[in-house]
Amino acid sequence: MPTEVALLESRALRVEQMGRVDVLDKVKSLVMLPDGIHVRTEDVARYFEVSTEVVKKVTQRHRGEVSENGLKLLRGDELQKFHRDMLSLWNGEGAESYPQAATQLTLYTRRTVLNVAMLLRDSDIARCVRTYLLDAEQDLRAGYASLEHRVTRVESCLAGVGSALQELGPVLDRMSHRLDSLDRRLDATHQVVGAMSVRLGHVAEDIVGIDGRMDELARNPKDLNRRRDKRS
Repeated sequence: MPTEVALLESRALRVEQMGRVDVLDKVKSLVMLPDGIHVRTEDVARYFEVSTEVVKKVTQRHRGEVSENGLKLLRGDELQKFHRDMLSLWNGEGAESYPQAATQLTLYTRRTVLNVAMLLRDSDIARCVRTYLLDAEQDLRAGYASLEHRVTRVESCLAGVGSALQELGPVLDRMSHRLDSLDRRLDATHQVVGAMSVRLGHVAEDIVGIDGRMDELARNPKDLNRRRDKRS
């Protein structure tokens, strides 16, 4: 896990943390300009409770890095346009109190302020911001470790399931053959039952014929006697 010193010294580590601008408001409220996007050098100094000269020295020493993270220097027409935009957004009667830089204005975004927090050594507020970042990093790493452990356990369980399925394969194959054999036997049984049904149908017809003859003989007993005499 990175330490506070490593964060102060390593630009690569600072880059990894640049998305955590939410940490700023957890430590202290950062007062923005009316656009809700920018702050001035004085506002940054007030946030970190240091002088404006300290902030300027840090930004000058790491000019390339802070510029990549939103630092702007406005002059001329660009500066005048920015002032007009800010005045149009200013609410109430305080518009006349909006401070307008005469020749140039340095602007910071939340991302730039976070960058300064990871560079500024002599500020308790900056140290608190770094502590929040490092604690969040530790919690994130712990979460990843827990997730990795769970994934490992799931993979282990799946490996066991795979082995069990491999062992069940031959058993299922034998069961399939037995079921096929039972199906064939059932087909043969159905055929026998069908044949027996046909024969029983014939027998029933014969019985009906016999019953008819017996009824006829019962109605004509003389015919029965004549048949007996013929046989004798």
